[in-house]
Amino acid sequence: MDNAIFTRYESNPILTADDWPYPCNTVFNPAAVRLKDGTTLLLCRVEDHRGFSHLCAARSVDGLKGWVIDPTPTLDHAPDSHPEEIWGLEDPRITHVPELDRYAVVYTSFSKGGPSVSLALTEDFHCFERYGAIMAPEDKDACLFPHRIGQYWALIHRPVGSIGASGAHIWISYSPDLRHWGSHKMLLPARQGGWWDANRIGLSPPLIQTDRGWLMIYHGVRSTAGGKVYRIGLALLDLQQPEKILLRSDRWLFAPETDYERGGDVENVVFPTGVTIADDGDTLRMSYGAADTCVAVATASVNELLTWLDAHGRSDWERHLL
Repeated sequence: MDNAIFTRYESNPILTADDWPYPCNTVFNPAAVRLKDGTTLLLCRVEDHRGFSHLCAARSVDGLKGWVIDPTPTLDHAPDSHPEEIWGLEDPRITHVPELDRYAVVYTSFSKGGPSVSLALTEDFHCFERYGAIMAPEDKDACLFPHRIGQYWALIHRPVGSIGASGAHIWISYSPDLRHWGSHKMLLPARQGGWWDANRIGLSPPLIQTDRGWLMIYHGVRSTAGGKVYRIGLALLDLQQPEKILLRSDRWLFAPETDYERGGDVENVVFPTGVTIADDGDTLRMSYGAADTCVAVATASVNELLTWLDAHGRSDWERHLL
């Protein structure tokens, strides 16, 4: 059993394909944001019956029930103008950017060359300014920092190297204008061998800014004889120098346990892509895709997450990668 840090909502899953106003196969991996009026918006990945995905918004006053879902896709693929989206849009993350007074939606665009990272800006989740692909394939699991680091925008993402490369790791890159990206650096490498986060890791929801640093919730993918298992761990990045990892957990914190997490289109998956913070500044609500089939939610305390990381994290984590 998971420890008591995260509490699953008793009425999970909160959204399924049966809730959708138009036919679809599955609904999962939602980005999340609290709008200025306090409404919670989930920008969900919706897979149609071709196997292509698009993004669709669901809104709720309390973020748990009474969802009002857009009657048509909120952000659909546009292969004529954006060929990198030919096979759909997947796994968004939302960051509110005060400097721009807009929301940055970073998502995976599925191209003939593989998955790549794309960016769109919006004020209202009705009209979007598409920047197109900002990272070449194969790359995904990306989000923008809410403000510049020094003079530059910063992006977390997860590129995958060529055949024979040693796994998939979390990287950070910088840009003066959100369009041209460079200064690429590996941020958090996957471990090796029998670790829960060996060989393939990726960012889960956007980073959470705390007084102690940027709290990162990340996923690790363990390959077993019965298939892959997606689990969640924590890391803490320095506020001013996010390339400096202050702590990294040795063990996982959240893993598939329930029927809706263990059984679905892809078994044994918990895949958080959104978090919101309550007005108290501490209560965290994590929205996640369960088994690539439905949307669920779990709550935790930011302070308790940091305390757990103090107990189960290492500052000398680089010595324990093997």
